[in-house]
Formats: sequence, C-alpha cells, structure tokens
Amino acid sequence: MPSPIPNISEVRPVIRQLDDSAINRIAAGEVVERPASAVKELVENAIDAGARRITVEYADGGKTMIRVTDDGCGIAPEDLPLALSRHATSKIDGSDLLDIHTFGFRGEALPSLGAVGRLTITSRAAGFDGAEITVDGGRMGEVRPAALNGGTIVTLRDLFFATPARLKFLRTDRAEAQAIGDVIKRLAMAEPFVRFVLRDVSGDGKGRDVFRAEAEQGDLFDALHGRLAQVLGREFAENALPIDAMREGLHLTGFAALPTYSRGSAVAQYLFVNGRPVRDKLLTGALRGAYFDFLSRDRHPAAALFVECPPTLVDVNVHPAKSEVRFRDPGLARGLIVSALRHALAEAGHRASTTVAQATLGAMQPEPQGARVYQMDRAGMDRPSPAAREAAYQAQAPGFAETAGVWGRVEGTPLPEMPAPSHAATPEAEEAAPAPDYPLGTARGQVHENYIIAQTANGMVIVDQHAAHERLVYEKLKRQMNENGVAAQALLIPEIVELSANDCARLMELAEELAKLGLGIEAFGGSAIAVRETPAILGTVNARALILDVLDELAEGESSNIVQAKIEAILSRVACHGSIRSGRWMRAEEMNALLREMEATPHSGQCNHGRPTYVELKLADIERLFGRT
Repeated sequence: MPSPIPNISEVRPVIRQLDDSAINRIAAGEVVERPASAVKELVENAIDAGARRITVEYADGGKTMIRVTDDGCGIAPEDLPLALSRHATSKIDGSDLLDIHTFGFRGEALPSLGAVGRLTITSRAAGFDGAEITVDGGRMGEVRPAALNGGTIVTLRDLFFATPARLKFLRTDRAEAQAIGDVIKRLAMAEPFVRFVLRDVSGDGKGRDVFRAEAEQGDLFDALHGRLAQVLGREFAENALPIDAMREGLHLTGFAALPTYSRGSAVAQYLFVNGRPVRDKLLTGALRGAYFDFLSRDRHPAAALFVECPPTLVDVNVHPAKSEVRFRDPGLARGLIVSALRHALAEAGHRASTTVAQATLGAMQPEPQGARVYQMDRAGMDRPSPAAREAAYQAQAPGFAETAGVWGRVEGTPLPEMPAPSHAATPEAEEAAPAPDYPLGTARGQVHENYIIAQTANGMVIVDQHAAHERLVYEKLKRQMNENGVAAQALLIPEIVELSANDCARLMELAEELAKLGLGIEAFGGSAIAVRETPAILGTVNARALILDVLDELAEGESSNIVQAKIEAILSRVACHGSIRSGRWMRAEEMNALLREMEATPHSGQCNHGRPTYVELKLADIERLFGRT
C-alpha cells in the first residue's frame, strides 16, 4: 500500500485572514532578524527625520534594551498612532516606488518592532507639545503627554519577548553588540555631517562610549576622508586613494586602499548606493575585478565606495531589509567601478602602503630596557651634516663611490672627479652639489645579492630586486598584449561542449568579448557550442573546463575575468622567469636604472601577488630605533 502523501489531507484547507498581530510578527521576521536590524531601522528613521545628532544606547547586546535619541523633526501627537500602523509613512505618497530619496519607505519597521517587543516612542515636533505612546507585544496604548525639548526618543525593550522561539537563534551578547557597532559605522560613513554616539549601558546603567564620531566640516570629500579616518582608522585614510568618476548618470566617489593595504577577508569593503549601505554581489564583484590583477585570491581590497544616481536608475525595493539593490543597467555600474578604480591605482604609480614600513619598524624595535642617556643626545650632535655623511660614506664604501654620479653617466653628462676617500669632511665635500631628489632615492648598496639599499632625501628605501623587476616586466608584457591583441590558436578539430539552454545563451552574449581574449566560440545547434580557438599563450588547454570556469564566474557576477586572468597568470610566470633573479650581483647603474623605471611604472609598488616590492623608512623613524630622538 503506498504511503500517504503528507501534504495532502482529506480535510479541505480553509483560507483565513490573519489578524494584525500575526501579520506584524510575520513582517518582523523579515525586517528584524536581530537587535542590529532594529538599530538599523530606527537610526535610518532618525536620519530621514533630518537629525544631526544621533545617540544609540543598548544593553546586553540589544536583547533587553535599545534606545535611539535624535534631534530630528519629531512626530506630532496625533500622528503617533498612525506611525505604528502598517504601511503608514511620511516618506512617499505611493505614486512612484522608483522615485525614492529616503532610507525607509515601507512603513513596516515601527509596527514590526512593536509586535515583537515593548516599544515606547517619545517625540516632540516644532509647534507641538511632547507626547508618548507605547506598544507592548502588538497592543497599542493611549497617547500621553511627555516632557521633551525636541526630536524623538525610541526605546525598545525585551526584543522578541512576544516570539520566544526567536530568542534561541540570537548569538552571544558580544556578537550582537559587534553587529550593532557594524551597522552604526556603516551609517556613520554614509552621513559624515551627522554626529553619532554608540553607548553600551549594560549592567549598572552608567554606560560607556563604544563608538563616537563627531560631525565633519568642509566639502564632501574632506568630510568623508575625516569620517573614514574615525571609523576605519588612520592607516586606511593614509593609504586610500580618492575616487571620483562619472558615467551616464552614475557618479562614483569614495576611497579605495592601495593593493599593499589588503585584508585577509572582505571585512573592509563598504558599498553605498544613494547613501544606503548595501551588500550587493554586483558591486563587490566589480570591486574584486578592479583589483584582480594586483592581489592573490586569498587577499581582499579595502574600500568605501559611494554610487549616486537618479532613483529611477536603481530599484531599492528588492529585499525586505533593503540591503540589496538592482541597477537598470548592471554593466554600466560595474564598468564604472572597475575603470575608476584601475585609473586611480595607475595614477598611484609606485606608491606602497605605509603599513609596510610600520611593520618593518615594529620588527626591528628593540626590547624596552628603560630610559637611557646617550652622549650623542647633546645639542649639536644629534645629526651629522650632509657633507660629513658623504665623506663618511666614501670612506666606508669606496666600491660605491661612483654611485653618486651614476646618473650623470646615464644622462650623458660626464662623471665628476671623485675625491680620494678620507675619514674627515673636506672643503670639496662641503661644496659638492646634492644628489638628485628621486622619490626612490639613489642606490647605495646591495645586500645578500637580493635587496637594494637606496638613500632618499629624508630616509632610505629597501627594494626586493626580483619582485620589483618581475612587476616591471609583467606590466611591459601586458602593455604589449593590449597593443597587439591576444594571439589565438585555431583548434584542428573544434571541441563541442554541451550546455544548458540558459548557460549557452549567457555565453553567446559574451562571444565577442571572449574573442578579443583569443577564445573563439560559436553556436553549434541546440544548446551546444563549438570552441574553435583558444588563446595561444595558454598552450594546450582543456576547452571544456575553461568554458565551465567562465560560466561559474558568470554565475557569481555579471561578467567573467577568468580567461583574462589565466592569460595574465601566464604573463606573470613569463615575467618571473624573465626578471632579475635573486642572488645576482648588480652594478650601481643597473640598480639606479631599476629604481627610475619603478618610479615611471604604474603598480610597481607591489608584486604580482600584492606584496610590497620596497619598504621606505623615514630618517626620523630610523633615529628613533637608535634612541637619537
């Protein structure tokens, strides 16, 4: 006897209209996943109300209490009951759901929070007396008078007390508090002219400031840079490149970090669309695509990017928590991000992250042994004169005495007559012309046949000769490939790859783009494609595996870089074999030629895997290591 089908009953199911309490609890399940979700909705309401000072307090990770205080426009007493009704909002009139200029627009947050917790709203609008209303598990109380100077205070207690099963899915107080902090930081980046304070009032209720960001002043870029320094730290601000680009109605601004300031995960990627923090696969894929030539797969770029566009070009009503968006032209948005970031990275030239030097200095820092007094600390002995340093250098390293004049020889001017080594400064040395002020300095030596030591105007540079030259050769090969195109090799027998109808259609849409990379495909009837050409530089290739890799990447984003990535991986290996090897002794003119080429070549500050090619140490930092300051 066949087993009964569990979804079919002999009793006919009856369709029922759910009551408002059940509807609100269901809506709360979509909008309010955890305390951080409640904080997000309440703070966004405060920003929409025009607040310039917002204070958020929480207890026990937001499980027992959340309070948001703002100085916004407030709510009139007669509007308080309506504010707690579903789909009641002051932000849109319902005529055009694509013309949205505010964070919120559905009117679901407050009734949803009131359905699963104990919600109290105290507010005072200009020209009205203060008023207060309470909702307890969906039961609304009466509007009462309240004392308040202005703005709104929303207090949410005992979140999910009306739905105890949800409490079991919350994480520890610490984890929930971290999630709240992340929400506040994202909103603080989106609104640099608003003051944010986040306080933990767990325990005795006195509280402590967890995060504070004062309102910034000046133009948007200066304000944003200052706010990012407060939120993400000074290191990010020092190593971030300004981004400002526009294309067909889309305006991209923000800051993106140098490749050498990369992270082990995507935790430092912040994306905003029309001021709204979003987590969007299209945008994160574009960010990754812009850096794919500079970082290995286990490293992730750091960036805070803001896309501004007319509301009609983007749909924000595609996710209950409004954390995802859909662009009318996804390719336009992706292309803008990739091109703007690559242009900024190219303009950075040989620049590398300052954190590289800081890590080097930290590794060199001696163990603290208490304060010492050195004889050299006396006035007049803190730093030798340039002439004395030059004379001492000539005496200690006579084999490199010609280095100071190497560029005279390279540029075609005769070498000056170098004086004989001496252990004391001479009048000739005092009158010697200073060496040219190159960004990466002038080579002074080579250690372990792998590292070039160069002296700059205010410090020194240590260069990994192999990694630096590998990047230079790689950039040259890429430039040649872009100028001449990618050579394709025709297959003697085309390889037929069977695909699903959808995969075949998606791939054929990219046929022209793939052909530019040497991968020639064409339809072969039904849902099959024929691979007729593959990039010659790849040699013998498994065409089916390559096609499937392209499709896998298309499933994750709107475009695929897999073919280009494979080609450039080959170029990288060619560059590795064609570059100066570790262990090779270099002449002074070779080292200086390498330094000058690094200064002229974009992206030379990091190798093909995102590691730095040089470390710069400032003279003040070196002197600090030796206790001279």
